[in-house]
Amino acid sequence: MDYSKTINLPKTGFSMKAGLPKLEPDILKKWEDMDIYKALLENNKEKAKYVLHDGPPYANGNIHIGHSLNKILKDIIVKYKAINSFNTPYIPGWDCHGLPIEHKVIERLPKDTEFSEIRKNCREYANKFVNIQREEFKRLGVFGDWNNPYLTFKKEYIIKTLELFKIMVRDGYVYKDKKPVFWCKSCRTALAEAEVIYKEKTSPSIYVKFPYKDKNLLIWTTTPWTLFGNTGIAIHPEYLYQEIEYNKEKIIMMKDLTSLMMKEKEYKVLRDISPKELSNEYAEHPFLERKSKIILDYLVSADSGTGCVHIAPGHGIEDYAAGCKNNLPLICDVDDNGRFIAGMFKDEDVSLADKKIIEYLDEIGMLFKKDEILHSYPHCWRCKKPIIFRATSQWFINIDHRDLRKRIISACDNVEWIPDYGKNRFVSTVEARADWCISRQRAWGIPIPSFFCNDCQRSHITEESIEKTQEIIKDGSIDEYFSNDITSGISCPFCGGKNLIKEKDILDVWFDSGSSHYAVLMDEKSLSWPANLYLEGSDQHRGWFQSSIITAIAGFNRAPYKAVLTHGFILDEKGIAMSKSAGNVISPQEIVEKYGADILRLWVCSVDFREDIKIGKEILSPIILSYRKIRNTFRFLLGNLYDFSCEKSVEYNELKAIDKYILHSLCALIIDVEDSYSKFEFHRAFRLILNFCTRDLSNLYLDVLKDRLYCEEANSLKRRAGQNVLYQCLISLVKLIAPILSFTAEEIWGYINPKSEIRNPKSESVFLTGFPEVNQKHKNPVIKEEMDEILEIRDVVNLALERKRTDKEIASSLEAALRIKTGKFDLLNKYKEELCEIFIVSSIELEKKEGLEIEVSKHKGIKCPRCWMKSFTENRDGLCERCNEVLTIQTF
Repeated sequence: MDYSKTINLPKTGFSMKAGLPKLEPDILKKWEDMDIYKALLENNKEKAKYVLHDGPPYANGNIHIGHSLNKILKDIIVKYKAINSFNTPYIPGWDCHGLPIEHKVIERLPKDTEFSEIRKNCREYANKFVNIQREEFKRLGVFGDWNNPYLTFKKEYIIKTLELFKIMVRDGYVYKDKKPVFWCKSCRTALAEAEVIYKEKTSPSIYVKFPYKDKNLLIWTTTPWTLFGNTGIAIHPEYLYQEIEYNKEKIIMMKDLTSLMMKEKEYKVLRDISPKELSNEYAEHPFLERKSKIILDYLVSADSGTGCVHIAPGHGIEDYAAGCKNNLPLICDVDDNGRFIAGMFKDEDVSLADKKIIEYLDEIGMLFKKDEILHSYPHCWRCKKPIIFRATSQWFINIDHRDLRKRIISACDNVEWIPDYGKNRFVSTVEARADWCISRQRAWGIPIPSFFCNDCQRSHITEESIEKTQEIIKDGSIDEYFSNDITSGISCPFCGGKNLIKEKDILDVWFDSGSSHYAVLMDEKSLSWPANLYLEGSDQHRGWFQSSIITAIAGFNRAPYKAVLTHGFILDEKGIAMSKSAGNVISPQEIVEKYGADILRLWVCSVDFREDIKIGKEILSPIILSYRKIRNTFRFLLGNLYDFSCEKSVEYNELKAIDKYILHSLCALIIDVEDSYSKFEFHRAFRLILNFCTRDLSNLYLDVLKDRLYCEEANSLKRRAGQNVLYQCLISLVKLIAPILSFTAEEIWGYINPKSEIRNPKSESVFLTGFPEVNQKHKNPVIKEEMDEILEIRDVVNLALERKRTDKEIASSLEAALRIKTGKFDLLNKYKEELCEIFIVSSIELEKKEGLEIEVSKHKGIKCPRCWMKSFTENRDGLCERCNEVLTIQTF
């Protein structure tokens, strides 16, 4: 007889080979047909809200791997909260204004194109990539209100942004002034601090003489072109200076720096000089007919240079501050393109003029020394070119008005920072930042409703001008504001004049996105304010996190977020930052097309994302292997539950010890995974699930259980007991993996026996069924402790069995007869009836003895042709008693 046909072999359509690239689009279609996002909200509409506010990616090009990391992390959190009975509205958003889009558009338009045409093309460009990115994010399995995202160029959003701006204008935070700002001469606009990156740059390093009476003050600079804006020289108020003679010239510098500066030079010290002697004196400019006032200031370093700092108030933030304190003139003869407006180097690019300036200084005898220096220098984050500091008339937000800076820092104490060191990093950026320059000189953005009065020569913004702008945009469009004369009915708040000119500046895009908490979370949908969580890359400590909290504290005196979570950046396998020029970029589309989105999602959860993350083919290989292990575990569970339904469940007290042990372990798993999700430790959740699948199930329980599942009578108590445990593991595990392996979890859910009680109209999707609950009855610390001791002995037994296999004394463990001599005799004897199943051997004898001794011998019985267990039997074909009884009861 072919006894293999009498075995209860697994049956399932759930394939071992996932085929995710082909499978996932079908599941996406299912979610779309059932409107899974709306169904989730409806399912939890009476529950407490949890709002993760989406930071807007830029609508420019396809998504990259960093976008995928960010959106997948957000999706895991939203799904976990939704499954765990929270109402989780998630509104995706896009940042649409700004130079990257404007530059791309201008490249393909004639140079004299009207601003209105540029805006029209920018709008089309942004829409195009919003649609592209939306589909790419959806392909990753991200749930959200994709049909109603927030877009910063939509007029509803603009009106709300201007409303928040109006509050800040009303409360006196907004002012206009001429002072130095970060200026990109390539992009021809001011930059915010968050739009500045620092890269290594080689600059000239020169020491220049400023004549003072019959002497020279020696200054040091790495930006020779700024000498045209020099109006002062700063010295330290507490350090002594020194007059020396070198090459028949008298030179003044800081005493502590003289020996360093004059190293290997012969010079004579003439006298020490108190800084008070020099204070408020005037030196001569080295090549201009201008005086340079000597001032005292602590900005002077005693570590490098000469201790005499060249001050150009129009070309540096610290210089500007020093100039304001000492009434120094602010001179900036540089235009938007970074060229000199007048003078001997008129129309020269300031950076290119450095060489000529140095040559001229040398020619007139004012150059003491020249060199080059490699240092960290600010660059534009868009065009990646070096920027300059340039004084222009701009609109600013006063970061210290009404103690705004102090209130922001104080509010940080009530925010949860993850990781916790993020708080110090964030606070330090707030402490160090200057006033926020919010005006830009471009076409594509939200207008600043400001007007210049020809009567009193002053610019102003009022609540009235903002409200009028809002009305124009609401009734028409933003283009109508830019194209029409809207000065009618508006008066100058300073002189009452009516002779007004509408200014053309637009808002910094960081104000656009920094207003999203108000424009999105406080709209008519009443989402929730403040948000429960902001989640972005750690670079947003200087960016979106900061622009958001500035507007929120100024407007409502509260941080817009309860918690801030940051992730690191993505590197290649060698730990190098990805770039097209380096040729090490991996696109998410490439991974999804080859392996499936769930592999990408699993990679996101495989490491601690709070640090920088590596990715590459070698790194993905173990991720794919882990996925297969998890998938094969589910395949085993599904295959062995093909004939199980909940009415066939077995009472807990009828389960075997190993069954109870696994249920206890399952309870611990649910608790630990939920704790990991709640702490955003997804790498820990992934490891816990993987370890349970491989260690607790595949390597232990499923191995032990196979004999029961396959060889016991189909409806026997023993088999149903095992199936009962498998079913509870299946239902719990599929819910635990759903936030991470969303597609696979939904696929598995479709294969679960519809006769089970969990399948009801609400459970069309695994995401509508709730987080797995811990059955308190299954917590059994006694079983846990006893089984742990037995499993330790099992490990020793397995080593002994392996040695016998290696020596070819036995072919499999079922050929073995064990004699166990142990001091834990009473414990093993308590579970003697289950030991053969647990150790997967044919017989066991126990003997009480100190320590532990394992004897393995070849069983002398007959091998059962059905279950392969050995026994002493006289049944037909050598069937063991169990199999003989099963064949008597069950017909095949």
